[in-house]
Amino acid sequence: MNLGYACINMTLGKQKPKITTNRSMIKKTFTEKGIAYASELGIQNARDLVEIIKWNHQNGINFFRLSSELFPWASEYDFKDMPHYQRISNLLLGAGHLAKKYNQRITTHPGPFNVLVSPREHVVENTITDLSNHGEVFDMMGLSRTPYNKINIHCNGVYGDKQSAMDRFCKNFERLPESVQTRLTVENDDKASMYSVKDLMYIHERIGIPIVFDYHHHKFCTGDLSEEEALKLAVSTWPKDIVPVVHYSESKALHENNDKLKPQAHSDYINEIPNTYGLDVDIMVESKAKELAILDYIQAEA
Repeated sequence: MNLGYACINMTLGKQKPKITTNRSMIKKTFTEKGIAYASELGIQNARDLVEIIKWNHQNGINFFRLSSELFPWASEYDFKDMPHYQRISNLLLGAGHLAKKYNQRITTHPGPFNVLVSPREHVVENTITDLSNHGEVFDMMGLSRTPYNKINIHCNGVYGDKQSAMDRFCKNFERLPESVQTRLTVENDDKASMYSVKDLMYIHERIGIPIVFDYHHHKFCTGDLSEEEALKLAVSTWPKDIVPVVHYSESKALHENNDKLKPQAHSDYINEIPNTYGLDVDIMVESKAKELAILDYIQAEA
């Protein structure tokens, strides 16, 4: 079992100069400076990814979620058109080699604007573009075309008819490149009107993609399954030779004893790791304190 964190290393981000893979820019800046500046930021982000992988190894963390902000405004250009494409490509390939050398699992979680269930064609087209970019980055890194290096999304909408929405997901899945299809996973939601693990089994049975079980989300959208039942059902959708991924976080409202906060909001730290009911899983800790939450938990347990 590995514990992982998402996107930002708080420790390295406080250094001067800071180490981060999230350098970006507003649309006005992109309009003014264009792909050349996006390429410059991409070099810095790719270079710092190597440093984050090294830090993770030195601190015993073998699971990391890569930011979707590696290349600012990536949907507006082709990666190969970046002036520094070859240099960036070499940096990413080096990062991928290092991750494999250190046995670090790299995944990603594209944002909520990726909606394969949408009835609007332009939304689906934009989703295909964004997911394709994530697949291309992982290919540039030399990462496996399997859910070990997963690209994880939510359905992100019901549109009045959940069944029809899931059918659109499956239909639009066929339009994705192999670099995405072979890595794609789908996650349960945190609203009762959305998608439970039980709902997502329909998508798994249609197109075979694994389900990522989120413990915190399950509290709000159970599908009439217990935590153990939902976890085991989700884990059963993964290939036998790949350790499944689960997501874990705790309620900020409970941590701070503040009932004015949304119960779905994530806490900064965790008090425990979840019951895995004897299953071997890798746990993505979705706490706001990122790697500090993992180090704090490990120290408390020592």
